[in-house]
Formats: sequence, structure tokens, C-alpha cells
Amino acid sequence: MIKAIVTDIEGTTSSLSFVKDVLFPYARANLSGYIHRHADEPQLQTLLNDARAEAGAELTIEQLIAQFIQWIDEDKKVTPLKSLQGLIWEAGYQQGDFKGHVYPDAAEYLKTWKLQGLDLYVYSSGSVYAQKLLFAHTGYGDLTPLFSGYFDTHIGGKKEPQSYRNIAEKIAVPAAQLLFLSDIKEELDAAHEAGFNTYWLIRDGVIVDQAEHRQVNSFEQINYL
Repeated sequence: MIKAIVTDIEGTTSSLSFVKDVLFPYARANLSGYIHRHADEPQLQTLLNDARAEAGAELTIEQLIAQFIQWIDEDKKVTPLKSLQGLIWEAGYQQGDFKGHVYPDAAEYLKTWKLQGLDLYVYSSGSVYAQKLLFAHTGYGDLTPLFSGYFDTHIGGKKEPQSYRNIAEKIAVPAAQLLFLSDIKEELDAAHEAGFNTYWLIRDGVIVDQAEHRQVNSFEQINYL
């Protein structure tokens, strides 16, 4: 019996195009200005030092900006970059520059599952901070009260089975009673190896009956019983 659901964001609860065409370009365009405005703040100083450690060099502010831009252009899943993007996106949400995109079926069924007594969690390569920002500023209002917890790459890489074992241990629910939702096969493979149940979201494609994971086009088609 499923006791909790862990969901990915991009391509699962939310449009890939929102992240790729709205959030990422916004962070890239505003990165330099944000760093210069906040460089003296302790939170950002810690983040910049984490980036220096990741790069393995004592980089200046301008060099760090160039390194962040390079990581963005190379689509690197680097934790300091994800944290910085979250801070920049916070400013964008607060200024009303955009709202967090959530599919209608995802918003509906997350609410339904919560009412049915399931605990809901998020696991995304974007920082926990960025995850909360997205769900707090959706067209359906603040959805953050639906979730019992959030996980990012601090728990481990999304294609590594150990990450899912860590999540199961963290939320104290056996893996066999957990359901993971994602649009990425390799993530589902890792979750399955860790003992999770899985559903493969195919938002804009054709369902393949013999796929390695159960495929659905929307949350409406998920049967967790």
C-alpha cells in the first residue's frame, strides 16, 4: 500500500518549457547584477565560497560570474548554481515577473491525494529553495502546504539508487510503500532499484504499453492503490 508520493517537477508537475524558457533565461540575464548587489551578504558569500570549492580555484567575483554562466550554458547540475538561481528566482516571483507553472491535473490530484491522507514530497535537481518558490507562486495559489518535505541534490544525484534509499530513510517510510513520479527513465530506474514504485509521465508523447515503467499522460491516470 502506498503511504507517500515523491514527485519530480520538470516535465512531471510542471512544464519543461517554463523552466527552460522562463526560469533559466531569467537567472542568466540577472545573475551578474544580483551578485554585485548582494556580494556583501553572508548568505551569498557562503554560496560563492561553495562555488569556489566546486571550481577548485580562488576565483574573483567576475571570474565566479563567468563560471556560473558557463555552468548554466553547459546545463551543469551544480549545487551552488542551483542555490544562486533560487535566490534570483525569488526576486522574480516577488516582483511578479512570472508565476510558477503547474499542470492543472497536477494541482488537482496533489490536493486530492493530500486529502486522502497521502504524504507528498518533492525531489528535484533544482534547489529546495527554488522548489518552494515555484509551488508558493502558482496560478492555483500557494501549494506548499500540500508537501511534507522537499529534496534536492544535497540528498544525492537523481540517477543514483542510493539517493532514493536516503529519501526513504529520511521520511521513515519503507521504499515499497513509496511512489516516485518522473518523466526521466534513468531517475525511475534508480528509484525502482531502491525499491520504489514508479510512474513515468509522458506529457507530450505516446504511451508505450511494454515500457519498463508504467506510463501515463497525466496525474489523472495514476492509480496508486
